[in-house]
Formats: sequence, structure tokens, C-alpha cells
Amino acid sequence: MATTTKTSTTTNGEDKQSQNLRHQEVGHKSLLQSDELYQYILETSVYPREPESMKELREVTAKHPWNIMTTSADEGQFLNMLIKLVNAKNTMEIGVYTGYSLLATALALPEDGKILAMDVNRENYELGLPIIEKAGVAHKIDFKEGPALPVLDELVADEKNHGTYDFIFVDADKDNYINYHKRLIDLVKVGGVIGYDNTLWNGSVVAPPDAPMRKYVRYYRDFVLELNKALAADPRIEICMLPVGDGITICRRIN
Repeated sequence: MATTTKTSTTTNGEDKQSQNLRHQEVGHKSLLQSDELYQYILETSVYPREPESMKELREVTAKHPWNIMTTSADEGQFLNMLIKLVNAKNTMEIGVYTGYSLLATALALPEDGKILAMDVNRENYELGLPIIEKAGVAHKIDFKEGPALPVLDELVADEKNHGTYDFIFVDADKDNYINYHKRLIDLVKVGGVIGYDNTLWNGSVVAPPDAPMRKYVRYYRDFVLELNKALAADPRIEICMLPVGDGITICRRIN
């Protein structure tokens, strides 16, 4: 009996360790206090409803060395729902990586919906492209390789593009978030939504300046703090900061 109890305890410990490792493999970013609670959300709400194509792309991305960059599964579900709630049709995504959030968007859009997708690395995008094609939504995506700012400047220069985007998602270089916002506010329509990812930035936004942090976390922390202050003070938008994934701030343009 004692042996059985010990084996069961060991197994439970191994299961928990396995869960933690699995979270790390898929770029686990949850700010929840326990992995068990996050696992409950995933197994109760997210995974049972996750489309097969998104599951496949998530598993492919988990094997990539930069998988921490991916959108978490619960955030992907949130974006998919949000796009449907705002009846988005013309959208934009800055920062694509392997395309998990891009696929979540494409699946939520109507058949004639469009996504202008921008990323500096086509190779990462092409890792997920076969899955996106198999899902039957690749025709909705206009992918542009390279920095987003020149493309945005070109769009803003033509007033016909002003107020034409229903939804925009930004998950890219944090040191340019303010520069993106200055341009995107003209491109999103009144009543449209911009989502900025990573606005809680590993929880570092409330950490003391001398707290131990990874180099990339420390480097981008001040840019994230600057963005959060700017969004809170911007009278052109309503905002809602949510602790989903690594923090996402939803901005609704009101004028």
C-alpha cells in the first residue's frame, strides 16, 4: 500500500512537471498565480473549442526555438471571439511570427475578409503557411515582409485609407509601439479596435527598477510603460487592459 501511494505521488509530481514543461514549450505567458489554474482554463474552455488547424499550428510552433514569441492559446481564442463581436472585415496585423494569431483572425473573418499582415521574417511565417493554406483561409492574407512603419506611412499618406480598418492587432517590436499608434489611430475607423499585445510585459511593469530581469525584458520595459501611459491619456480612444496572455490592451477609437 505504501509503495502504491509513493508511486501515485511520484506520478502526480511528474504530471505537474510535465504540465509546466508543456507550458514553457508553447510560450506559456499566463500571469495567473498557478499553472494548475491556467491548465484548467486551457482544458475547460480553450482546447475543446480550438480548431484543428490552430491546434496543429500551435504544436508546430512549440518546436520552434523562439516559441515564447507565439500568441498563447487562450489569447488566440479571445482574438477570434473579439473579431466576431466587432464584425470585423478589413484588418491588419503587425508582427506575425508563425501565424497563430493570424490564423485565429483569418478563421473569424467572413469569406471576403482581408488581413494586411506584416513581419520582418518571412521564414517564420512560411512555417505556418501550409497549415493556413490547408485551413482554406490563405486568400484572406496579404503578407508583406519587412518593417511595418514604411508601409503604414504609405497608407497614412493616402487619405482614402483613413478610417478603413475594423481591427488591428500589434505584437511586434515594443520600442515602436508608440510610433505604430501615431499612425494606426488614423487608419482604424471610429468604433474600430486596436489590440496591443504584451502590455503587462512579464509582470515587469510593476517590478522595481533594480529587480532581476532577462535582458530583453529590461530593455523593452520602459517602452511598454511609455505606451501604457500614452494610451491611458489618449482622448481619442477607450481602453481596457486585460491580463490575458502577457497582457493585452484593447483600444476602441471614439473620435
